[in-house]
Amino acid sequence: MADKKAPNPSSPMTDSEDDFEGTDPTLLDRLGTLDDELISARTETLRAGLADFDLDDDDLEILEAATDDPDAITYLPALPVLAIVGRPNVGKSALVNRILGRREAVVEDTPGVTRDRVSYKAEWADRFFTIVDTGGWEPDAKGINASVAMQAEIAIDLADAVLFVVDANVGATSTDEHVVRLLRKAKKPVYLAANKVDDLRQEPNASVLWSLGLGEPYPVSALHGRGVADLLDIIMKDLPQVSAVAKQEVGGPRRVAILGRPNVGKSSLLNKAAGEERVVVNELAGTTRDPVDEQVEIAGRIWRFVDTAGIRRRVHLQQGADFYASLRTSAALEKAEVAVVMIDVTEPISEQDVRIIDLVLESGRALVLAFNKWDMLDDERRRYLEREIEQDLAHVSWAPRVNMSAKTGRHLEKLVPALELALDSWDTRLPTGKFNAFLAELTSAHPHPVRGGKQPRILFGTQASSRPPTFVLFTTGFLDPGYRRYIQRRLREVYGFEGSPIIVSMRVREKRKR
Repeated sequence: MADKKAPNPSSPMTDSEDDFEGTDPTLLDRLGTLDDELISARTETLRAGLADFDLDDDDLEILEAATDDPDAITYLPALPVLAIVGRPNVGKSALVNRILGRREAVVEDTPGVTRDRVSYKAEWADRFFTIVDTGGWEPDAKGINASVAMQAEIAIDLADAVLFVVDANVGATSTDEHVVRLLRKAKKPVYLAANKVDDLRQEPNASVLWSLGLGEPYPVSALHGRGVADLLDIIMKDLPQVSAVAKQEVGGPRRVAILGRPNVGKSSLLNKAAGEERVVVNELAGTTRDPVDEQVEIAGRIWRFVDTAGIRRRVHLQQGADFYASLRTSAALEKAEVAVVMIDVTEPISEQDVRIIDLVLESGRALVLAFNKWDMLDDERRRYLEREIEQDLAHVSWAPRVNMSAKTGRHLEKLVPALELALDSWDTRLPTGKFNAFLAELTSAHPHPVRGGKQPRILFGTQASSRPPTFVLFTTGFLDPGYRRYIQRRLREVYGFEGSPIIVSMRVREKRKR
């Protein structure tokens, strides 16, 4: 790949600042002048050059999947899901942090500390999996058993295996036994972690938990890490390579999740689309109890809509309600291909709106923003709204926008082209030759800055999968986050990708020692 003189290293690029703002109007023209045979020959040369570098089995698998067929649709395999359940203050969050090897989940002595995120990507013994931490709720003292049961029930639904955590020093409580009754019914592997066994003297406390009837209790100390590695080795033997609960569905009507904070108009949208009162609509937030699947026809096309308020039944404390909403949102996204995030334009864009959008981005689903109650917007509120969109939603400026009224059905038909655009982008596959030609032109015009006397080079690139478009770059060094964002911006500039997240990852490889 052609290199020019690197920019002055005395003005380094940081994570929060890009050196390559603006657009490159000539990039598309330059790519258009390249001959297909030349592109193919260049790509073969670059691919052959990788033989000089140390590649592992995963690298070779990615390279074998490289294709010039733009209609080839591939998925990243759905990672297996391990749910961690248990009553408050037994050390679930500490155990999550121990497994992740970093402090992600909030840990406090207060039972039921509420957190925004409940899913984390973890790795053990060269295997990746998803942890669902169900500790982020605050129980209602009057109905603790019901609250724990609801939490465990949702977690079991979403998991391939369950890790049940009990405080070995307290022993089995009535709440623990309540959860056990649910776990026994589950046709899924269940592991019993006897936590807070910090030394040999406390191990007898763990053996008492055989009485729960879930098999062998594994003594662990989330605080010190004792026994956690052995437990993970055992779990990995049963955890499937690809999730059975989060597996991709292929064929049939495209699947749409309707998301948004309570009382934003999700059920009204589904009812209007279906042409009947399919879902209860009430001014009281959180009246939708279960996700409802509905096949509806809009503008001549059949869609499968999932409407979810995320709350199975009323919860007394708002923190608990938010937590269950987050879990249910994750469940809806697992089933969907594209998410319509509804925003109430009569109210300021909230942190919760942004959090729901970020959940969609983390899930890798296509995204459409539906600004609801547009018919109730006055001029003053419109001015504030545009400013809020510019500030709070700048990171999803690529998502199609639909201004509508779910209640009256105004502009409902505009939802279809927005959904089609987002899904087409989500399905897009760039031929390997075209992608490498794009990278060559890009790095020729704007090479990566020199870092520590070295300049990282991109050796080869390929689109590892679509749904969402996921690109892998083989490089000689770490690419700055700002430079990766620059590549993403140029990909959107040249190829569109409106309505779809783009993932760009690196595989830094060293030259093979002769």
